[in-house]
Amino acid sequence: MSDDLFEKLPAAVGGETYDGSAIEVLEGLEPVRRRPGMYIGGTDERALHHLAAEVLDNAMDEAVAGHANRIEFVLEEAEGAAGRLTIIDNGRGIPVDEHPKFPGKSALEVILTTLHSGGKFSGKAYATSGGLHGVGVSVVNALSVNTRIEVARNKELFAQEFSRGLPTGPLQKLGGTPNRRGTSVAFTPDPEIFGEDAKFKPARLFKLVRSKAYLFAGVEIRWKCAPSLASDDVPAEAVFQFPGGLADHLTEQVGERECVTAKFFSGSQDFAPNDKGEEQGRVEWAIAWPLWSDGSYSWYCNTIPTPDGGTHEQGLRAALTKGIRAFGDLIGQKKAKDIAPEDVVTGSEIMLSVFIRDPQFQSQTKDRLTSPEAARLVENAVRDHFDHFLSDNLDRGKALLGHVMERMDERLRRKAERDVKRKTATNAKKLRLPGKLTDCSGETDAETELFIVEGDSAGGSAKQARDRKTQAILPIRGKILNVASATADKIRANSEIADLLLALGCGSRKDCNPDLLRYDRIVIMTDADVDGAHIATLLMTFFFQEMPEVVRRGHLYLAQPPLYRLTAGSTSAYARDDAHRAELEASKLFKGKKVEVSRFKGLGEMNPQQLRETTMSPASRGLIRITLPPEYEDRAQVKDLVDRLMGRNPEHRFQFIQNRASEIDPELIDA
Repeated sequence: MSDDLFEKLPAAVGGETYDGSAIEVLEGLEPVRRRPGMYIGGTDERALHHLAAEVLDNAMDEAVAGHANRIEFVLEEAEGAAGRLTIIDNGRGIPVDEHPKFPGKSALEVILTTLHSGGKFSGKAYATSGGLHGVGVSVVNALSVNTRIEVARNKELFAQEFSRGLPTGPLQKLGGTPNRRGTSVAFTPDPEIFGEDAKFKPARLFKLVRSKAYLFAGVEIRWKCAPSLASDDVPAEAVFQFPGGLADHLTEQVGERECVTAKFFSGSQDFAPNDKGEEQGRVEWAIAWPLWSDGSYSWYCNTIPTPDGGTHEQGLRAALTKGIRAFGDLIGQKKAKDIAPEDVVTGSEIMLSVFIRDPQFQSQTKDRLTSPEAARLVENAVRDHFDHFLSDNLDRGKALLGHVMERMDERLRRKAERDVKRKTATNAKKLRLPGKLTDCSGETDAETELFIVEGDSAGGSAKQARDRKTQAILPIRGKILNVASATADKIRANSEIADLLLALGCGSRKDCNPDLLRYDRIVIMTDADVDGAHIATLLMTFFFQEMPEVVRRGHLYLAQPPLYRLTAGSTSAYARDDAHRAELEASKLFKGKKVEVSRFKGLGEMNPQQLRETTMSPASRGLIRITLPPEYEDRAQVKDLVDRLMGRNPEHRFQFIQNRASEIDPELIDA
């Protein structure tokens, strides 16, 4: 290679020489203070609370190993700092004897001041543990302005204090303590690292402590916080112990909500030993399928939260998916083979906890489990239990299969909609609109309206009666599909619904965007008789289920076409119903006159002038705006209402009628 390819550069840039003296060697816990993000993911609020989790995890490891059954968690205020935490367990206590590799230092001091030191590497002291790398408590010590460790071991009490990772004095022997055992770790996070404004959040810590108690049924955790930090949601003192483990937690979380299966799918299973005969841990799970839920997923490994899931999550998904497919095949449901994991999991509430040897995580913050064997272990352990859960009670299995297949239908529907090229409503001429739609020109600043009318006959009259600039007409044939009791496939295949969706242009269900709605008002205009009321009810059901946000924003209306025309000489008036007719006949307008009454059999019998005057002209018509009660805040609540009133189960409608029987006017019953 030619020498002239290289330029001679100065040996120093900016007055600095890069030689051996420029190489820094960080010793002890100095790397943690210089680069805390490597160890706790940053210096923000989440990282601050990770310190509490690290110490609590050590106490939980003692409990899971069978050496402790009680943990105390105490939060106090600390002037100029985030607060002071003290976590106490009644386990074996950190060893305090001299460490063989560090003459003159106790094992306690080595653990608190040296990275990658601890008793969790060989698996002899702990079969399964949350701590893996021997950095947890030493990192807490490095990032704390003051740390005090007390150890009650062999009926004697020892203590040592540290500041910013360095001991402030030797290990002290404080005397005998015959009734105490275990470790107490008290620390105050360093404001130099986390900022002077950083504060422990009592509610966040309270939730952490409570969740840990659910993860291991054999531990009692006592919570205490300073009275000044207590609130309605965070008591000053509490005791947590849950013999049912995750099942207790899920029962509390689901509360009174109705689920697809009355019984949760919950249980636990020890993993089979490996080829060397070593125990591989265990798995515990609790799963519910509320009728309507956005979903809630809690994944844990060795009591450590893994919010990003990982291989244990993959194993559970595989067990549930294969199990529900097999059950579908067992009862002859051929479409079950198309079920995907997301169909089973979406909207469910899942808690999964595994205990495994030597787990591997994506980072020191342990947000995601990456141990490849976890997927196989969990799938094999859960699958058999899930098969029994489905087949032991066929009604339960069929109910869950039906629920999952509805999710599948919805997923396939969304996929089909994504495959259709959508165009916005900025230019109606460029839109793909249904052929039966008679659209408005939109050449005005006035609000536009879509009238959904019953049949071609009524549609013909409405087209002649409308204001061409602002009013569009969409006739529908007969009674529209009851979407509350139809599968997603049937809804997609229905031509009337397809035309309606195209005309509105705003999508449906989760893809519904009212901002893309092509009209300011949607007016349901049906005959003023029982059949017309039924069609209007089916259309409202469609909007409540498929487009609740359109209803919530006030876009949906009911027209008020007349049922009767009353004439006396040159005087005429229109009556909406029998009660309105009696009211008009008794009024000054017709009192004492011979009144001719003609009944409209339908909108198609009205001439365009009459339809315009009574029902379509903003100057003389009456509209009823359809709204949702304030208590129906989200789509799940609306769907529950629709299911009860229009769904497959007639018992719900019967109960609704019974509950409101007292509201019916007895005179109407007699009539």
